[in-house]
Amino acid sequence: MSTEDQDDALFKALGHRARRQLLDLLKAGPKTTGGLCEALPQLDRCTVMQHLRVLETAGLVVVERRGRERWNHLDALPIHALHERWIGPYAAYAVSMLGALKQVAENGQPQMPGKTLPEPAAPRAEPDHLDDPATGD
Repeated sequence: MSTEDQDDALFKALGHRARRQLLDLLKAGPKTTGGLCEALPQLDRCTVMQHLRVLETAGLVVVERRGRERWNHLDALPIHALHERWIGPYAAYAVSMLGALKQVAENGQPQMPGKTLPEPAAPRAEPDHLDDPATGD
């Protein structure tokens, strides 16, 4: 799987509330699929299994089979890679822009000559499709 495909799978996995809830539950330690189903009574077992497959494809969950039980373990390394690739650099950029904005507000001069503050982003259009309600895909 290419890096772009891995990023797509990771963002897809993190893009649904139920999958984030599953990750939060696994943060405390490995859980059986049955235990996860009990912790999320609003979801049926089939839906939990679908969400776990998406998380497994993204590399966020590692499955260990012990007899009839399926133990799900959190693998946080893909989230760390996401932070290194996306969040860290964008956060550093945002902090530098806030520093420049503060400088302009206080002194009327940008901190870095030649740099201008970015234009505000245009409003996003509403999506023209609906996600599958069971998995959010």
